[in-house]
Amino acid sequence: MATQTSDLLTVAAPPTVAVVRGIADDQLDLPTPCREYAVRDLLNHLFEVVVNFQALAAKRPVEWADKPDLLTDGWRDRFEAETRRLVDAWSDPSTLEGVSPGMGMPQRMVGGMVLLDLTVHGWDLAVATGQPYHPAPEATTALHELVAQLGPNARKMGVFAEPVAADAGLSGLDRLLCGTGRDPAWAPTA
Repeated sequence: MATQTSDLLTVAAPPTVAVVRGIADDQLDLPTPCREYAVRDLLNHLFEVVVNFQALAAKRPVEWADKPDLLTDGWRDRFEAETRRLVDAWSDPSTLEGVSPGMGMPQRMVGGMVLLDLTVHGWDLAVATGQPYHPAPEATTALHELVAQLGPNARKMGVFAEPVAADAGLSGLDRLLCGTGRDPAWAPTA
């Protein structure tokens, strides 16, 4: 089976997996657009998101307090495998029904949140490590409405920064980044 969420995750995952595979060990301490995260920290966060949102698809509780270092032997292969499991986890139509017991919001929104993390953090990691990033346009298009819905509360919680002014000529990805408070022109400083 498949759902709109799993279809979007299917096209969103490969560009991010490619970026993760392209990160060299000597790049793990580089800064990212997420001010509080170096590349290693952001990789661990994204890895944790990919794993925890598998459980959230099944409406099981997750633990966000533990912050293990998931970048052990074979972490690139494990990230790709966990991302495939994530897509599979959101493929059952029942995953989109009701309210998430762990997040207290509609399951459809929870599925959109993992799509957002996979897409935006893929960009964060790509620009931090000097890699190209070409997310699936259908994923970025689908996320604009979600960012508008989540924005006010996400800013209160410190998840998003204040939106960056976006002119109409920007790409869909750049407008999405602006909505989350990211500057599409961000570059690591020397």
